[in-house]
Amino acid sequence: MSDFWLGIRWLHVIAMAFFVGGQLFLAAMVVPVERRAPDRERLRAIARRFGYGTLVAIVVLLATGAAMASHFGLWDDSTLQVKLGLVALVAALIVWHMRRPAQHALEGVIFLVSLVIVWLGLTLAHG
Repeated sequence: MSDFWLGIRWLHVIAMAFFVGGQLFLAAMVVPVERRAPDRERLRAIARRFGYGTLVAIVVLLATGAAMASHFGLWDDSTLQVKLGLVALVAALIVWHMRRPAQHALEGVIFLVSLVIVWLGLTLAHG
């Protein structure tokens, strides 16, 4: 793999780490602390900031993922098709959660589906 494509993969992994790692950090650290000493405005500010970063991460993931799928000829791969379907599901769940932020179960579902997407990405990278 050339340095260029290694760099593209690196950007893809960094964006994925921000998206999934941010979810884990919020769920494991921020939300439990904020629930003990609620400051709804601070929690909303944190979530809003993460949301903006997530939008950037998603753009990077889509651009680098599409570039790699084209370069490596993966568009017909069934694993990629499942991964893309789950990406669409996560996008729909995020929109749903933005409209109904009190439905906290959506956060868990988004995180679990995101972990499956990461697994499928590793499968594609090492398959």
